[in-house]
Amino acid sequence: MNKVAGVRDTDRYVLDLTGLRHADLPLVGGKAAGLGELTQVDGAHVPAGFCVTTAVFQQVTARAGWFADLLGRLEALAPEDGESIRAVAGQLRRQIERAQIAAAAAAQVVARLRAFPAGTAFAVRSSATAEDLPWASFAGQQDSFLNVIGTEAVLHRIRSCWASLFTERAVAYRVRHGIDHRAAQMAVVVQQMLAPEASGVLFTADPMTGNRTVTQVEATLGLGEALVSGQVDPDSYRVSDAQVVDRRVTRKTTASYAVGSGGTRPQTVPVHQQDAPVLTEAQVLALVGLGRRVEAHFGRPQDIEWCLVAGAFHLVQSRPITTLFPVPAAQEVGNRVYLSVGHQQMMTEAIRPLGISFWQLTTPRPMAVAGGRLFVDVTERLGSPAAREGLLADMGRSDPLMGDALETVLAREGYLPEGNDPVPPAPHRAEAAELPDADPALVSALVHSSQASLAGLAEQLAGVSGPTVFAAIRADLPELRQQLFNADSMRVIMAGMTAAWWLNEQLADWLGEVNPADTLTRSVPDNITSQMGLALLDVADVVRQHPQVVAFLHETDDPGFLHRLDQLPGGDQARAAIEGYLDQYGMRCVGEIDITRPRWVEQPTALLPALLGHVDTAAPGEGRRRFAEGVRAAQAKEQELLTAVRALPGGAAKAAETKRMIDRLRAFTGYREYPKYAMVSRYLLYKRALLAEARSLADEGVLAEPEEVFFLTFDELAEAVRTRQVDREAIDRRAREHEEHRALVPPRVLTSDGEAVVGRYRRESVPDGALAGLPVSAGVVQGRARVVHDVADAELAPGDILVTTSTDPSWSPLFVTIAGLVTEVGGMMTHGAVVAREYGLVAVVGVPGATQQIRDGDQVRVDGTRGWVQVLS
Repeated sequence: MNKVAGVRDTDRYVLDLTGLRHADLPLVGGKAAGLGELTQVDGAHVPAGFCVTTAVFQQVTARAGWFADLLGRLEALAPEDGESIRAVAGQLRRQIERAQIAAAAAAQVVARLRAFPAGTAFAVRSSATAEDLPWASFAGQQDSFLNVIGTEAVLHRIRSCWASLFTERAVAYRVRHGIDHRAAQMAVVVQQMLAPEASGVLFTADPMTGNRTVTQVEATLGLGEALVSGQVDPDSYRVSDAQVVDRRVTRKTTASYAVGSGGTRPQTVPVHQQDAPVLTEAQVLALVGLGRRVEAHFGRPQDIEWCLVAGAFHLVQSRPITTLFPVPAAQEVGNRVYLSVGHQQMMTEAIRPLGISFWQLTTPRPMAVAGGRLFVDVTERLGSPAAREGLLADMGRSDPLMGDALETVLAREGYLPEGNDPVPPAPHRAEAAELPDADPALVSALVHSSQASLAGLAEQLAGVSGPTVFAAIRADLPELRQQLFNADSMRVIMAGMTAAWWLNEQLADWLGEVNPADTLTRSVPDNITSQMGLALLDVADVVRQHPQVVAFLHETDDPGFLHRLDQLPGGDQARAAIEGYLDQYGMRCVGEIDITRPRWVEQPTALLPALLGHVDTAAPGEGRRRFAEGVRAAQAKEQELLTAVRALPGGAAKAAETKRMIDRLRAFTGYREYPKYAMVSRYLLYKRALLAEARSLADEGVLAEPEEVFFLTFDELAEAVRTRQVDREAIDRRAREHEEHRALVPPRVLTSDGEAVVGRYRRESVPDGALAGLPVSAGVVQGRARVVHDVADAELAPGDILVTTSTDPSWSPLFVTIAGLVTEVGGMMTHGAVVAREYGLVAVVGVPGATQQIRDGDQVRVDGTRGWVQVLS
């Protein structure tokens, strides 16, 4: 631990709670620092006490050779080796329990205890440095002991608190959150024990929905340990606008109380109290008012533990509610409604500041930022009758959960005022007469224009450096937006989408066909994302011919493995095939809308799991065979449908229109994937130029490493290159915030109250026990579920069902192996859905909680026609 100049070690052993602040966390831990802050809140009563600091714990463990030895053994164990972790952690606990506290530290503890009246009971509570943090509360991971009486008992329980740093649950929690065991230190809080009439917890925001205007109180008789440990069912109260809006009073047959000899014991509640409310309404409102003051002091919603003694509330802990999603900062007054951009782009993970600023530069619509994610404010569109209809129609079709959540908000009377000046409706379905008929030349012209524009950018960036790089990128951004949003490109995309809607709706009406466009879009031309998946099969055909190359690729984790291939027989051919693939698709990666993410060309090992999966399981020529099979299936479906339509009344005219729509569908659907491919191709050129400047700053010592620029915005990076200076504190703070944001789950729909509005599927055709979702690629398939959270961890066999949170184009190479797809995030026209239809995969997307409710290895049935997933075993 760092020492403060002029401060003796003995001055750091025991500190009074009233003097502690957040800045003292490394010395006193999260709980003690929080209690110290609570003493500064107006009207907050905190039981008197002191903190035995981490300096005492460090002194005890630093001089013990067994501690370093056992900690080293613990760190060397694999996270999945639960049995060995339990054994080593158990040894650590036993040794710590037997450790002797240094005489000077023990003397200070004894002196503090003697300041209290004889016979005073104490609560001895763990206060770890990795505890009550904004991103990981560690709630319940370490031990606390109530009603501890006597000096020797308190000293013993201090050691017990230290030992609880290595309970199995605490060790597993640190592993899961990536916290170094050595970085976790333990202080101990010793407070005067209270004898409360009632205890409980107060959440200053709704812990389920995140609504900051709702406060929730839970209360039980006696001590709160039974409530916190889940042994009793508490009374609960919900408060909004200074009123109790919901109250639930439970029967309370037992409660926990302190006993005279020490410790606690459950006791029977007198009959006349069992059905009575624990708190009066006035007490609830007073407690909520106190909670709001605590929240204001800490600057974020809090989870507060309280107890009621002689009619007064005392606070014994306050920690941030770590699961709440932040609220976007709004310039406008009144209620606001935000839609998640990540759910539309299949990128729900947190984005670093450079990535956020770049996406904002890329898109013409202003966006809000919260929790490292981007949101679109749709308040005005919802308030305008003219625009609302189109927005709801779009959302209802592409993401029914988002659409239903918007309907939920609209149903709240007075929540959104009716707009005075109608907002022009956003086009959501163009009329057929406005869209082009099938002409592949239109797509060819757009692709050629995009490629020429990209080549022009590469020429502009070649050889420039310093501020000139930023000037060149700024000058190119309008061209990027023009390529993404020009009218001809949008008309072609809308032509393909409208044709799909028309075919699905008309043929369902005429023939009872369910989603015929799914089959009609098999192997459409010009789909760059689908071609990417099939092209990797071609690379596998080359690699498969060279056994030593295959063996090497199975073993290597070297990012520079391509340069070592030349040393192997056939390695030059394998390298040429892989590098050719990277030349065409190397700008892609997981989460590619974030410019800071490593691209395949920068980290080619990310491709190896999919490539080797194809080498091991696919037949030679599989890519060409699959494409040809898709073309045949689409042609057969077309003839089947046209024959059936001609047999209808007025069949000739209907068949002619159906044929026109099929031609339009196949001519234009594939192009929908191209604009994003073109965008990330540009992103790669931008990123290379920016990283060259970052490396220059790192070489001069301005940055510790080039990647630190990811925590600057584009404009801040430009200024850093100009001045050769950076805000070191801002970079470190944003890096910490990014880690906090990564743990959060963004909602589809978020309000300015902080409420994550949850939508649901409103249909009755889902079998009992099945998981409902959005059907995006028709058919029914049964197989083994493989729950995959990272492409690099995917081990798939033919016929598997891929279950994951979301997929973007970088997942497409895996699609050629699997038989079905289930995702938690997605819509009808998102990339995963489009590619699934083209490959003929059965797919259901937008299945809430799929990766938790389906276990890896389960047998599942996926109905991509009706939209449900059933776990069979």
